[in-house]
Amino acid sequence: MFLDFYRLRQQPFGVTPDPAYLYRTRTHREALSSLSEGIREGRGFLALIAEPGMGKTTLLYQLLDELRDSARTVFLFQTQCDSREFFQYLLSELGIDTRGMDLATMHGKLNEVLFAELIAGRRFVLIVDESQNLDASVLETVRLLSNFETSHTKMLQIVLAGQPQLAEKLAQPQLAQLRQRIAVLARLESLSAAETGNYIDHRLKVAGYCGAPLFMPEAVALVAQHSRGIPRNINNFCYHALKTAHARGLETITDEIIQEVAVTLNLEAIMPQAAAATDPIVPSEPEPAPDAKAQPESDSAVQQPALRLTYEPAKRFRLPHWATRAIVILAILLLAGLSLTAFMLRRAEPDQGKSAHSLVASGATRRPALAAPVAPLPTYSAAPQETHSSQIITVAAMPGQTLEQISRLYVGHFDPELLKQISALNPALKDPSHLDPGQLIRLPLPPGSFRKGKDLTSEK
Repeated sequence: MFLDFYRLRQQPFGVTPDPAYLYRTRTHREALSSLSEGIREGRGFLALIAEPGMGKTTLLYQLLDELRDSARTVFLFQTQCDSREFFQYLLSELGIDTRGMDLATMHGKLNEVLFAELIAGRRFVLIVDESQNLDASVLETVRLLSNFETSHTKMLQIVLAGQPQLAEKLAQPQLAQLRQRIAVLARLESLSAAETGNYIDHRLKVAGYCGAPLFMPEAVALVAQHSRGIPRNINNFCYHALKTAHARGLETITDEIIQEVAVTLNLEAIMPQAAAATDPIVPSEPEPAPDAKAQPESDSAVQQPALRLTYEPAKRFRLPHWATRAIVILAILLLAGLSLTAFMLRRAEPDQGKSAHSLVASGATRRPALAAPVAPLPTYSAAPQETHSSQIITVAAMPGQTLEQISRLYVGHFDPELLKQISALNPALKDPSHLDPGQLIRLPLPPGSFRKGKDLTSEK
């Protein structure tokens, strides 16, 4: 490994989006500043557009790091999904089990989380990476999330990040409402030759390198030329250059090393008709028939064998006909046996009922205890409800929470009078000091504390 040879603590040109290695070019600084300011001002929808390999995800991780102490954040990258799966991914990141929930129930759960974060004085930021893969219907679902709001602020800030195809998709007429809501649009541009040199020096410094320049100026110029200023390409060139130079015991990276790496990373060079990289592409002559005798023009002209790619289809395993028929017959017999067993069990149930009735009629002293009917748990709407004297919200108890803790978190105080009001709103409440996880509690608030957003299921 070349790390010890070049006195490096870490891999300077890795492939993971580590915010510590983010080099802030002019466009990176402007994009990060625009997104941060838009979130602070509660602009609602923000977008980041960049070509592949421009460090978009690394910048998003830096944004998440800056929001760590002031906001609750969710980072989604599973974008090949429908609207229901999108909600499942979102609530799963919030630690909510969505099994058995329909879309309206998941909408209500998200509403509860947003109210809790708002009351706690924290922002809620949703970042969706690779958004260009989202279907138009899912993007419309994302737009409807902006309806979570109060009379004075958005409860949810959404950052859509993706490749230029995202801008093309947002330009479609059916997504006009979403496009109009995007208040901040940031872009990332490729690095100049000077920025490429600074980028390489920055990553080497973060990795622990100190000393004379490791890459010669001519080598840096070639890296900028071949990589086209794309950070991911720069990382690939520099990584292979360090490997090649280390194998030869060289302490500096020269332009000859970069030229060699450029040939190694050139995919076109390994294609059958790319023998000369500088020559224009010329259609190849058709191969002569097997019986034709092609004579070389001279003794020095030697025809090189063409590179051929062969493909052998995978072998398929097929059962004999008798085995297939035997499996089908066994399956039919198994299903018939299961059906017969279920029928016999149903026939036996009335007999058991008659036996129990006869025991009661005979006045037996030892009678089986009948289970008391279990009252169904109350269900409430998660949206705030207006009454003549207060506004009622519904929250779900977290594990270990008491009624006093919930009251102080949402209402701001807890006293006997408030306890009396809460008990009236929650007849099933027995022990205020012990609540079951997930138990729904209705709380009274001053009228007009929150304004309900539109229902996702009410818009097409």
